[in-house]
Amino acid sequence: MFTSQTSSFQDSIDVEERDDFDSEEISGYSQKIQLNCYYTIYLYQGTSLTLVDSSLPLEAEPELRTYISRRLSKGALLGGMGNIATVELSIPEQAVGCYCCLLEQERSPEQPDADGNGYVICFMGGSEKGLNLYPFALELDKYVQGLQMKPHIWCCIVTLQNLETEVRPYLSQWFEESVMHIYRVVQLVQNNISFLLHAALSHTHVDIINSDERTKTDVTRFIKAASLQGLSQQDATTASLCKAISEDTQSDLIIDCSTSPPSLTNTVSNRFCDDWIQAFLNAAERCNPFLLRQILENFKLKAIQDMNSLKRFVRQAEMSHYALFRCCQFLQGCGNGDVLLQNARAEHSDLPEACSIIGVLEEFLREREQAQA
Repeated sequence: MFTSQTSSFQDSIDVEERDDFDSEEISGYSQKIQLNCYYTIYLYQGTSLTLVDSSLPLEAEPELRTYISRRLSKGALLGGMGNIATVELSIPEQAVGCYCCLLEQERSPEQPDADGNGYVICFMGGSEKGLNLYPFALELDKYVQGLQMKPHIWCCIVTLQNLETEVRPYLSQWFEESVMHIYRVVQLVQNNISFLLHAALSHTHVDIINSDERTKTDVTRFIKAASLQGLSQQDATTASLCKAISEDTQSDLIIDCSTSPPSLTNTVSNRFCDDWIQAFLNAAERCNPFLLRQILENFKLKAIQDMNSLKRFVRQAEMSHYALFRCCQFLQGCGNGDVLLQNARAEHSDLPEACSIIGVLEEFLREREQAQA
């Protein structure tokens, strides 16, 4: 069963008008992204911090070190899991969101009881409110842990060699790689964003051709972020749902980046996805990646809410013809009937009565589409 946290479609799509991101914060973004981002990495031994490298101004780094020392003394940094807070430093922004993560080193057999050693990595930029969006926290955790997955970079950190050529390029790209990818995708496809949203909800494969690796990665991450895969409370149900849908006959969405803007082939959308286009474009125009992520999360939550409603109506329709009528009205009004029925059929594949009702609903939608054509 999916869970929902969104009360209404209009509340979801009007995130810009709510308190999630106040007008003062949004006004900090201009038509060109001019957000300063910083990083710092410390060697942590016992209770002391030794600077390895930092992009902070000289006067700001000791302030950050004092803050991190306090956090460590309180046991507030857990190994491999980032912590996000607001810090005030001697930088132009003064107060910024700060992500801190402790990467612990394995204890040697000679000193099994020694105090924790490792590295503390800090990323500063944006606001605490923006970075604290749950998906961003996960992205930053993955980015930091990626250091240990790159032996040549990790070796440079440990040996304090080639910091400028190996370590700095990786750490200085944290904001571009972990935060900006959704913004880049919206900028890339513009009004065609609805086709990507529909592909994500319907588990349609997206093929990106004639593009660089970064664009391919960005689009892949966007599709994954917009899909509902992994949000089911029962993993087995989610796996069977995705498998059943992937076996349906459907054409891949092809994005050809040989032209600007890219050309899209085998495009499918619906009214639900189309209704979100302007919200994404408005946030991209403001150059606000945090707002874009919030809109994307609200898009998913609204889809989940509608999916739960359909499940409830289908269960009721098994006992009531009036409930079946209400279900038809709901599908007609939500604008996402094709996706909801696709998911419902896959999830109820082992329930003959529910499948029969879904078949009636699918026929109803086909008749409505033919009547409107």
